[in-house]
Amino acid sequence: MDRVQVLAKLNRRVLETFSRRTADALRAALPLRLALPHLEPLLARNVAKEVRKDTLVIERAGRALACGAADRDAVSELLESGRRIDREFLAGVGLIPIRIVVPYDEITPLRARRVAQLLDAAGRILQSWAATRRLRQALRACFTRDEFERLLEEDLRLYALETLALARAVRLPAILRPARESIAQRLYETMRQVAARLARDAAATAYRAGR
Repeated sequence: MDRVQVLAKLNRRVLETFSRRTADALRAALPLRLALPHLEPLLARNVAKEVRKDTLVIERAGRALACGAADRDAVSELLESGRRIDREFLAGVGLIPIRIVVPYDEITPLRARRVAQLLDAAGRILQSWAATRRLRQALRACFTRDEFERLLEEDLRLYALETLALARAVRLPAILRPARESIAQRLYETMRQVAARLARDAAATAYRAGR
């Protein structure tokens, strides 16, 4: 079993679930429902690129563990890889009716924190998993349930902050432009609420008694 790829697939499921639940919540809010045709393509493409970036982080953690040495350049090199993925993302955005300029001054510190956190968590989980057959046992050896829930919620919070910065950079129709900041803030608040529920649900599943 390739534990690195299993962990990457689990991370993908979490992010895709987060994006889907966010879109469902947005449809229930009238002001955001008006902007949804412009935001939903962003959310769908954004989650795809973030999955790719996170997979690189998890793979990097796996290689560092296999080498048994500190990977001092990991964060900076992963940030640069992320920029290359962003360029591909922006090229794809040209196929849908939105326009974005990535605000790197705002996003890079958030992304660096998220990369460092995921790199550390993935390394700890993979190291623990090497001594047991089951991922749940590895998680429980690394984190208490509350720690795991907080870790996941913080990861999704940083993801939401990046998405907020991108949403502010989306070119909206003239009728919606006066409400741009309000729409962006409502999007962020919705993502935070969804993140808290998803983190709680994931922790409950992973730490369920008898499993």
